[in-house]
Amino acid sequence: MSLEGQPIEIESVPLREVVEQLRQTRIFAETDPEVFIHALRSVDRVERVTAKAGAVLVSRGDLKRFYWLVFEGEMRAERQEPDGSSTLVGVAGAGEGFGETPLLTGKAHTAFAIVAAQDSVLLRFAEEEFWELLACCPGVRKVILANMAQRMYAYQVEALHREKLVSLGTLAAGLMHELHNPGSAAKRAASQLRQNLLRLQEVSLRSSAKPKTPGQLECMRGLLEHAVRGCHAPALSTLEQSDAEEAMSEWLQSAGVENAFTIGPALVEIGFDRQQLACASAEFDACSFSDALNWLEALVSSVSLVCAIEESIARISDLVMAVKKFAYDERSPAKELDVHDSLQSTLTILGHKLRLKQVTVEKRFAASPSTIHTRGSALSQVWTNLIDNAVDASPQNAQIEIATWTENESEEGTEPGWLVVSILDHGSGIPPEALGRIFEPFFTTKPQGSGTGLGLEIVYRIVTQKFGGTIDVKSEPGNTRFVVRLPLNSGAKGESPAKAG
Repeated sequence: MSLEGQPIEIESVPLREVVEQLRQTRIFAETDPEVFIHALRSVDRVERVTAKAGAVLVSRGDLKRFYWLVFEGEMRAERQEPDGSSTLVGVAGAGEGFGETPLLTGKAHTAFAIVAAQDSVLLRFAEEEFWELLACCPGVRKVILANMAQRMYAYQVEALHREKLVSLGTLAAGLMHELHNPGSAAKRAASQLRQNLLRLQEVSLRSSAKPKTPGQLECMRGLLEHAVRGCHAPALSTLEQSDAEEAMSEWLQSAGVENAFTIGPALVEIGFDRQQLACASAEFDACSFSDALNWLEALVSSVSLVCAIEESIARISDLVMAVKKFAYDERSPAKELDVHDSLQSTLTILGHKLRLKQVTVEKRFAASPSTIHTRGSALSQVWTNLIDNAVDASPQNAQIEIATWTENESEEGTEPGWLVVSILDHGSGIPPEALGRIFEPFFTTKPQGSGTGLGLEIVYRIVTQKFGGTIDVKSEPGNTRFVVRLPLNSGAKGESPAKAG
């Protein structure tokens, strides 16, 4: 590390006084100093610098540039990192020269700090003297240019290595960011599933105490088959889902079912309607019907939780595969994806976070068609980041609005060319000075420690580069809307994982 404030002595000395020391440097190994002194007609005096260990001879960004020769000691070139630390770039020992690169490449300032690693004595040439030195002495010019080529090559190798490390770090940070939500969702669902299994056992024991008729057994078998058939019913708009849940709950309550308004939404979520429950209403008496429906709800809820765990683990697996494809340039087969189902799955994964802040979601799914061609889980990454940010920005008991529609590719067009998804929250908004930077990597408006600054960068890259779409944002206090437009007539261009909100 460099130590500021160490003494540096600069004295002007006759050039002839340092001839013997010049003979010991590599730059003059093939040049007679007498020839050099004779050729440098305009230079009869030079500056000799004496520096204690730890002294800073050149600070990063200095506008005045010099060429240096080390007579005694050792010098270090250090790059200052954003976190305040220093990285060693190069070392120059006795007999070596440095400082030619910024002069020859035309850099306006020096890129590194030069620090004395030991007590050192150096000779420095001003910029005009350096150019005269190159012009008059072929041997000196040969060594200086060779040194520059070697340093440029070493710098390029080091820069490439740094770029790879940055890419790897960005990729790892993005992957961790994306794994957090499905991992947390799977953990919560597993915990709740344990409670559901205990409740299911309790209801089953209570129900098993009463003998079942063949009709009752056949009815329960049919309900069981329907419950385990699939994870979710087709996605409904908020109004459709609300109406179905209310109608189901009221019907169950009128039939004397315990916990009717808890059971109703769970049954609707997995696709049950009153017609499918008619056999249970006909075969069971009022008390047994309530037990049967509570048993069914516990089963349905458990199936939903298993589905949530499966989706979360599949999401994690897809993300890991995305990294593998990124590394090995593999291709996965294209598939058709219903954007409404993709949005609904994301809401399921983020359901606990929505409930924790008591945030409701208003869904207006009007896109038709609502399917696009894609590969992997890239769209889930988009919805997860945008909805998760919307939840974070929303106050307690707020509402998020998600809408979809299709737009024609042009005013004259009759066929829809774009599938549009809008996500609106009613939080405090994005500051105007930050609005133009929100898609930059590692830029975040969240408090320190609560945001990586990668989420929206991931979203922007997937939407624009993978799908050839666009993403726009408008924000003011109380209304922040992200609008994603995806082309309907072209599929995903290729799998691209998070790089790295």
